[in-house]
Amino acid sequence: MKEKHGAILILSGPSGCGKSTLLKEVYKDIEDYYFSISTTTREPREGEEHGVDYLFTSKEEFEKDIENGDFLEYANVHGNYYGTSLKPVKEALNEGKLVIFDIDVQGHELVRKQLDDVVTSVFITTPNLTELENRLNSRATDSKDVIEKRIKNAKHEVEFFQDYDYFIVNDNLEEASKQLVSIANIARIKTKLFNKENIVSSWLK
Repeated sequence: MKEKHGAILILSGPSGCGKSTLLKEVYKDIEDYYFSISTTTREPREGEEHGVDYLFTSKEEFEKDIENGDFLEYANVHGNYYGTSLKPVKEALNEGKLVIFDIDVQGHELVRKQLDDVVTSVFITTPNLTELENRLNSRATDSKDVIEKRIKNAKHEVEFFQDYDYFIVNDNLEEASKQLVSIANIARIKTKLFNKENIVSSWLK
């Protein structure tokens, strides 16, 4: 009963809350993880790597997977498909890995519907809206219009935090990363609850 169980950890939160920075800290303390990346039919751009930036595939293969119901979600953008394929996710779960998603509240709902038994979710945010706006401005990577759009989206997304299993205020990176590592470990342990037949048969030996 000591084998590793595959599990899904979903992270959501407004742009600027520090999810990417948090994950870099967490990766140092988590073994056997798979970060879910999008699949696309467009050609790789210079510097992009298959399996790192995207999973690159053909239009024919993508459409075949659509017919087989292998996509969590997908869209056709300017003639190219983009989507979240369930195939690598299920492969990673079968290998006992922790599958990590960085997705929005709609994506969280979709994953819950299909793979709820193995999902643990965390909503991450800043202490308040003012702090979020300060972080977005200090990054100096987005235009004023883009920042305003991100703030508007943040106001919408924060209303869904109660749909998640955990809530982290990323005010102190060290403390927040410790919390997230603990949750990641709990996610693995929780999945054992759904192997009832194996647990009972093993216990009765």
